[in-house]
Amino acid sequence: MGFEHSMHDMPIDLAKSLALDPKPIISLSEGTDPRIVAGAVAAQEQGIADIILIGAHDQIAPLLATHGVVAGNGIEIHDPNTSSLTETFALAYFEARKHKGMTFERASQDVQHPLNYATMLVRQGHATGTVNGAVETTSDVVRSALRIIGKSAEAALVSSCFLIYPPNARAMVYSDCGLVIDPNNEELADIAIMAAKSCRDLLRETPRIAMLSFSTKGSASHANATKVIEATKRVREIAPDLAVDGELQFDAAFVPAIAERKAPASAVAGHANVMVFPNLDAGNIAYKISERFGGASAIGPILQGLSKPANDLSRGCSASDVTEMIAVTVLQAAGARHE
Repeated sequence: MGFEHSMHDMPIDLAKSLALDPKPIISLSEGTDPRIVAGAVAAQEQGIADIILIGAHDQIAPLLATHGVVAGNGIEIHDPNTSSLTETFALAYFEARKHKGMTFERASQDVQHPLNYATMLVRQGHATGTVNGAVETTSDVVRSALRIIGKSAEAALVSSCFLIYPPNARAMVYSDCGLVIDPNNEELADIAIMAAKSCRDLLRETPRIAMLSFSTKGSASHANATKVIEATKRVREIAPDLAVDGELQFDAAFVPAIAERKAPASAVAGHANVMVFPNLDAGNIAYKISERFGGASAIGPILQGLSKPANDLSRGCSASDVTEMIAVTVLQAAGARHE
């Protein structure tokens, strides 16, 4: 791919370097939350994106004023109860969901919910992507994204990843650490392919995918290891251009000296930057150990496999987390634009 960057370029730095024209627009449903406003103002002031904050104008405007910002200069306020777009959104949502029994009356109610309104802004082309979840639950954020934006035609399922930035090592994508509990081999292959796209879009690196297991190249025999082997074969069949190998233990995937002993013929072992875990137990535990014990910075969960970018925040997020996830969403949109 010819990507060039330092070991620890973070999403904010990469998003700022894009200098996209027109500037991306990111919608945020929780516009009355001070963390959202602070993070959004920082993103707009750094030139990462323009912003649409969703909520009552008389609640959001004072929060913006605490940052010396007036709505209208790169940051808009949309109140779904008074917006001129709400009726159009209701009709579009009704048409998209009437085969599921949706009525126009129900659609009208649904799109007035700030989360759905923010996501409809993306569906209808008024925003580039959306970031939610400072107040809303992950399940509600994902459900809204799936119903309104929908899955990408290239993806078999929606999954997630984390960006992992160790203090003295290369940045990596960990997937899936937040969504798919126990993928079968086909689902695991799809997670790997979507994680490779996340690597290209978010790290600006050529992906080298390690399909992780407790076994390396037949060192153990078990159905769980067989699942990883079959998933690796499927990735090679579907995406022969990707560098992928498995099954590999984490040390064989990450440490060149160990790779030379355990998987000497592998072009990925020892140099992997996409770590695909066999199930959610392994992935979730691994990212938290990397963060809490290994001192890595972890950004996520980042949703992958949607037709347009939508991302989730932790309900314990900070303003800087909001800015970082806005940058991630911009990078996803930029990647889609250049496909």
